[in-house]
Amino acid sequence: MNNPLYKRNIISIPDFSRDELQLVIDTAERIKAAPGRQLLKDKIVASCFFEPSTRTRLSFETAIQALGGRVIGFSDDGNTSAKKGETLADAMKIIGNYVDAVVMRHPQEGSARLASEFSSVPIVNGGDGANQHPTQTLLDLLSIHETQGTLDGLRVALVGDLKYGRTVHSLAQALTHFNCQFDFVSPDALAMPEYILEELDDAGMQYQHAATLEEVIPHADIIYMTRVQRERFEESEYQHIRGNFILKADMLKTAKPNLRVLHPLPRVDEIDVDVDSTPYAYYFEQAKNGLYARQALLALVLNQSV
Repeated sequence: MNNPLYKRNIISIPDFSRDELQLVIDTAERIKAAPGRQLLKDKIVASCFFEPSTRTRLSFETAIQALGGRVIGFSDDGNTSAKKGETLADAMKIIGNYVDAVVMRHPQEGSARLASEFSSVPIVNGGDGANQHPTQTLLDLLSIHETQGTLDGLRVALVGDLKYGRTVHSLAQALTHFNCQFDFVSPDALAMPEYILEELDDAGMQYQHAATLEEVIPHADIIYMTRVQRERFEESEYQHIRGNFILKADMLKTAKPNLRVLHPLPRVDEIDVDVDSTPYAYYFEQAKNGLYARQALLALVLNQSV
């Protein structure tokens, strides 16, 4: 099978075609259904996290080991030569000599693409500032496909901080390949950025703005929750608006049976714990799917055929 992701840098969701997104999802579903293949045997992957991470770093490192690979790296830059002033370009030139691929998280926007220009091995972006987090989107797509049986023609509600949330930006960009319809639920101050709306317009996507969750629940196939961050508002304003963006179990009485609620985690209080026991909650399985999406991606990047 032709594998267009072999030896590719994985930097940004807009770099993927529809067929490439589908390839990752199909591969992840095969790995999840039949785990144990040693697809990274004799491979070494560097896990270079220049800022803290829990789920992304641990799921990447677990994914590598589950496929028979080995991991070297660091979980923050406190014990690296970055503290001595070494540039990211020099660091990537050196690390690329030791490994077959580099998984990297960095606080600076554009750092992953910069690293790819100097590394001799593929760079997999584990999050670069507020810019892109492509593997989060891949696991989101896997979770949506798993629960809905398709990615095409779905009604997807994106809720919370749509202005600064890189996960909702990337997910909206990815779903332009699948003719989905969007509902945006956010405070005016945290509305979806104009450049994303222009991309949706260019792709011919339909979207609406809604003031409350109750407006979108009856027709949504997916509700993707994110946190409205308190620090972006005056306290009195935050207390006034926060109730419109907290999902509770009794609000789901009008939901369609196939609705599933997703969240990139960690949550604070935007999804009440009483939602956890409903059939609509899927955010913990979604986090688990990070293992399979990242296994699939690394297997495709490091093998000519999978």
